[in-house]
Amino acid sequence: MREWWLLVGLICVPLMAVYLHIPPPALSPALQKWYNSGESFNFKGSNIFYRDSLGAVGSSDVVVLLHGFPTSSYDWNKIWSALNQRFHRVVALDFLGFGFSDKPRGHRYSVFEQASVVEALLAHLGLGGQRVNLLAHDYGDTVALELLYRSDQNRTGHLTINSLCLSNGGLFPETHYPRWIQTVLKDVGLLSPVLTRLTNYMMFSRSVGQVFGPYTQPTDEEFWDMWTSLRFNDGNLVMDSVLQFLNQRAKHRDRWVGALTSTLVPLHMIYGPLDPVNPHPDFLLRYKYLVQRSTVTLLDKHVGHYPQLEDPLGFLNAYYGFINSF
Repeated sequence: MREWWLLVGLICVPLMAVYLHIPPPALSPALQKWYNSGESFNFKGSNIFYRDSLGAVGSSDVVVLLHGFPTSSYDWNKIWSALNQRFHRVVALDFLGFGFSDKPRGHRYSVFEQASVVEALLAHLGLGGQRVNLLAHDYGDTVALELLYRSDQNRTGHLTINSLCLSNGGLFPETHYPRWIQTVLKDVGLLSPVLTRLTNYMMFSRSVGQVFGPYTQPTDEEFWDMWTSLRFNDGNLVMDSVLQFLNQRAKHRDRWVGALTSTLVPLHMIYGPLDPVNPHPDFLLRYKYLVQRSTVTLLDKHVGHYPQLEDPLGFLNAYYGFINSF
């Protein structure tokens, strides 16, 4: 029996060593084009990737796009060109620890820092005094609420927010149900580095696919682009650290929900109802009850957690309807 286990160990250990050091996949042509169209700026020693595109002539409107977890600014690729036709300037970034931005290990990632990254980016672009429209999804919703809090409290360096549109974010811990793997990664302590190394494309695509509607699933190429952007700069190895935002949402609920319920900034929610993370109708009922000043667009019943990818036309129509209403 001992000899059998020894043989298994001798075979498995080198195989596991090879597996854990699989190099990140090459960028697809589409993802490479997105990368080549962007730039980076330095935030406290880390490089932050962003895209800044000049669009509509005769308009001074600026829209800033804030992406979700665990993906990147590439989440906005299906509506990027259309937004450029409406806005003078379209800006998107990869948060620290995401996409093409740096992903330092051993770093204490926080929503507060990500909000400061956004403020620093807009200052870098000369937009610090410009009224901006925030369009956010998922993780980006929480960053947007911190920016909203700072703006309404007149904090130093704050943005001047013209409008805020949210979409399928875990605004309320009481109606938010993160994926099992997310809960495990953020809470297992010393085992987290092991689990992040064991995460592979099959596990990733299965987990992400579960939050999309059954009829609006990403293509194989789209799944692969999501995985590639995650693996870029070994982003899979910092997922456990980034996921601490789930604990931060619970700890600072009053701060962020309070900002949402008290602000006078125009608000809108675009919601895909087939979202297991923020399920219907609980989430929307909670939102309407607490945020009575906000308007809401409920998308098609087949749309899930990524409405801008699952129903880009419906998403755009909802957003334009909101922007044109004030």
